Amino acid sequence: MHAPQQSSPQAIPGVNAIIAVGSGKGGVGKTTLAVNLALALARLGHKVGLLDADIYGPNVPLMLGTNEPPQLAEGDRIIAPERYGVRVISVGFLNPGDKPLVWRGPMLHSVIKQFLGQVEWGELDYLIVDLPPGTGDVVISLTQTVPLTGAVVVTTPSDVSLQDARKALEMFSQVKVDVIGIVENMSYFVCPRCNHEIDIFSSGGGARTAEQYNVPFLGAIELDAKIREGGDTGNPVVLEGESSTHAKSLFRFAHKVVERVAEIQSAAPGDVISVD
Repeated sequence: MHAPQQSSPQAIPGVNAIIAVGSGKGGVGKTTLAVNLALALARLGHKVGLLDADIYGPNVPLMLGTNEPPQLAEGDRIIAPERYGVRVISVGFLNPGDKPLVWRGPMLHSVIKQFLGQVEWGELDYLIVDLPPGTGDVVISLTQTVPLTGAVVVTTPSDVSLQDARKALEMFSQVKVDVIGIVENMSYFVCPRCNHEIDIFSSGGGARTAEQYNVPFLGAIELDAKIREGGDTGNPVVLEGESSTHAKSLFRFAHKVVERVAEIQSAAPGDVISVD
């Protein structure tokens, strides 16, 4: 049984593309890739916003090293703080620390709608939305509120992760959201002593699943301690630049997202509402 739509999705003024980053399960590094994707796009010269829609586990503030709260403007508009050139909003700014949020569906819908509709995003080339893991209420609220350009599905090469990634693909199909592609995180590990590649979580599963579902494969991100350290310290690895050994696979991923979004938008052209 499908949830009834409250109203038709409304475009966000000035925002060219809205990209959801999701996964069928937790623990695959979805937020790490969402944060690094947003920052990589900004480093490539794009105007970028990042919405942390992972209400129950808002880790974006930690990964960006900031707890700066948003400011209220005239008309109850919300001014999103900026970090590393990216405008960011997260429930983690409003509920910092380890205190959990115990919210039901209607409250989730209200928060997502507020973050999308009341935040002054300004002119953006890309708004990245970090979804909670799974196939629950937040995704439905998002698709009811704004027209998504497409979704990135994050997986690891393991069969367990791939099974849940397939559920995410089916979910986006059901809610009629284009899949930008699949990205395989923690794809391989390069031994720092001998430079030999080790497939800790198996190999090739993301590419095979992409082929099976006829969606693009956006690349393989290596299992790299520097990527983890960057998130833990609030200094994501892409800040080192595109020439960094540790960031190259993430920038390749970002370039493929740009190409794929352009492809989707050219197939279904739509005007961006300008901001006065």
